[in-house]
Amino acid sequence: MATVIERIPFHETELVAQRDGDGFLVSIRHACDNIGVDYSRQLKKLREKTWATVVLKATVADDGKSREMAMIDRRTFTMWLATIEPSRVAPEVRPVLDAFQSEAADALDAYFHEGGAINPAATVDQLDVLARRAQSQAGVLSALKGIVDEHYLEVQGRFLIAQALGVEPELDPETMPVDVESYLDEAGVSRVERVRIRSSFGKRLKGAYIAKHGVEPLKVPRTINGTIQQVYGYTRRDLPVFDQIFESMGLVRS
Repeated sequence: MATVIERIPFHETELVAQRDGDGFLVSIRHACDNIGVDYSRQLKKLREKTWATVVLKATVADDGKSREMAMIDRRTFTMWLATIEPSRVAPEVRPVLDAFQSEAADALDAYFHEGGAINPAATVDQLDVLARRAQSQAGVLSALKGIVDEHYLEVQGRFLIAQALGVEPELDPETMPVDVESYLDEAGVSRVERVRIRSSFGKRLKGAYIAKHGVEPLKVPRTINGTIQQVYGYTRRDLPVFDQIFESMGLVRS
C-alpha cells in the first residue's frame, strides 16, 4: 500500500519523509538535491555499505500518483550525512549541509514524535500543548473562511483533526492540493531547472485555468522550499491542466 509523503520545512529547504512504524524513512533523492550532491552516486555508495538500510517504498506523491522512492532510515541518514565532507560541496550550500548534519535528524524526530501523531508516552503537559496548538490552528482556519479557497481549508482542516487525534487523515483524493513546485518536483524536474521554469509554467497554468473556468484561481498559503508563500491554489482536479502545460513546454518526466 502506498504511503503519503510528508514535507517538513527545514531552514531554506524541506525534508521529505514518511512514517515507518514507530520511526520514519527519509527520501535520499530530495536530501541529495538539498545539499548539492549527486543522487545516483550517493545511492550507489549507500547500497555498498553494510551499515546502510536502503529500501524502495511506494509513496503517494503530491499529484496523487503512486511512485517508488529510495528511502533510508534514521540511523542510515545520520551516518550518511557524517560521511559527506563540506569541502566537497559548493560553498553556497555548505551552510545547508552543516544544518543537515547537525539538526536534520532531530527536526524529523520532533516532527514525527511531537508535532503530529500523539506519542503514547506523552505527558499531560505535552498533550496540553498539542491541544492548545490544535485550537489555535482551528481558529486560523475558521477566520479564513470566505477568503481562502474552500477546498484548501477542507484539506487543512482534515489534517488538523488527524494530528489532534493521532490518526491518519481521511481525504478526498480530488481535493489534495497541488502547486507548481511540488508538481515539477514529482515529475523529476531538477531543482535548478524548476527555478528556471516555474514562473513561466505558473503563468501558462494560470492562463489555461482561466480559459477553462472563466475565473482566476484563488491564492492560498503554502510551504514552498521551507517558506510560506501565497500561491495560486490548485487541487488534483486540475492535474489535466498541469499535464497540458507540461507537455506544451516540451518537458520530460524522469
